[in-house]
Amino acid sequence: MPVRPVSLAAALDLAERMIRERRRGYLCFTNVHVVMEARRSVAVRGALRDATAVCPDGMPLVWFLRWRGHHGQGRVYGPDFAAAMLSRAARSGLRVFLFGGRPETLARLGGLLPKRFPGIRLAGTFAPPFRARIDAAAERAAVRRINAARPDLVFVGLGAPKQELWMCRNRPRLRAPVLAGVGAAFDFLAGTTPQAPRWMMRLGLEWVFRLATEPRRLAGRYLVNNPRFAALLALQELGVIRDNGVS
Repeated sequence: MPVRPVSLAAALDLAERMIRERRRGYLCFTNVHVVMEARRSVAVRGALRDATAVCPDGMPLVWFLRWRGHHGQGRVYGPDFAAAMLSRAARSGLRVFLFGGRPETLARLGGLLPKRFPGIRLAGTFAPPFRARIDAAAERAAVRRINAARPDLVFVGLGAPKQELWMCRNRPRLRAPVLAGVGAAFDFLAGTTPQAPRWMMRLGLEWVFRLATEPRRLAGRYLVNNPRFAALLALQELGVIRDNGVS
């Protein structure tokens, strides 16, 4: 899977340029969990390969890019991208749609975002009901709802890899130039889920904080994926398995 050595500022500039040129695409913010999901799933790999940019959201990917020669590489964190892009959208008059999360979170954001980002133009919000399987009719209805709102930018907060698959599947039907899969950004912006301190993020310890706050949901993800990722990366660097394009 391709991980792009890009800065947060460059990712923001790319999104603004795509909107200005009405060039359609989608942005992914990728961590170890997504990499491991992509290793297991052809569909997830395809969604990442079709993305306009796959940005390094997790610190292990940042460290690996630095190891590969991109010495100034920093973390391109989905929630930071969302907050910075909302600020730019408020200044530029761009229309933003929030898709995903929980209804109560989106209701809270509807009151908070205009205060934090004066001038923000919320084209709409929608929290789709959780379904274990794809409901094609409901998905088409959601696409029609988003298109009717005429946004320039759709933030997709469905969690990974569901949001990557959703963006890939629906990109041809959505008229908004930019889709961005921002994970838990809605909960963080609304203050309904605590964020790790910045010093823990810088040291690559955000997973410890999140595991402590949501152990039942995240134990399998971190305690299984992280060691497997480290082992596979070591095997790749030793030439035992193929390098699949992280540059």
